[in-house]
Amino acid sequence: KLAFVFALFGCTIALRDQSIAVTGTLLCGGKPASEVRIKLWEEDSGPDPDDLLDQGYTDKEGKFRLSGGTAELTPIDPVFKVYHDCDDGVLPGSRKVKFGLPKSYITQGKTPTKTFDIGIVNLETIFKNEEREMIVSKRSLRFRRGGVNEEMDDTAV
Repeated sequence: KLAFVFALFGCTIALRDQSIAVTGTLLCGGKPASEVRIKLWEEDSGPDPDDLLDQGYTDKEGKFRLSGGTAELTPIDPVFKVYHDCDDGVLPGSRKVKFGLPKSYITQGKTPTKTFDIGIVNLETIFKNEEREMIVSKRSLRFRRGGVNEEMDDTAV
């Protein structure tokens, strides 16, 4: 039992905080892709579950910035995901695009000191390995006691 405790303690010490930030602008054709759902993930292979590092929406100009971090034994595998309906017709669900982020932008510590600028991405593009997401959270206003509206979102992946 004691050996197990020391091994577990050693693994805990070996975990290191790592973080990353990503920024950019999303377009749908020649117009800003506003209110588009975006997420920053750390994807793991094997039994360790993926970690959601940050999430949000593009602003009215299609601009965004996400940042976050986690503790891992090995270098993190950061992924930026976009859930959108640009050039999608009437198909159910949303288009889901995944971008792997360069490991050179990973920062040691809880706060990123470097930001990867993904640039301007036109979501009309047909991306290789694009997927469909049937449940994508949308921004909504919920009526709260006292007559105040509160912005709500869910955490669909």
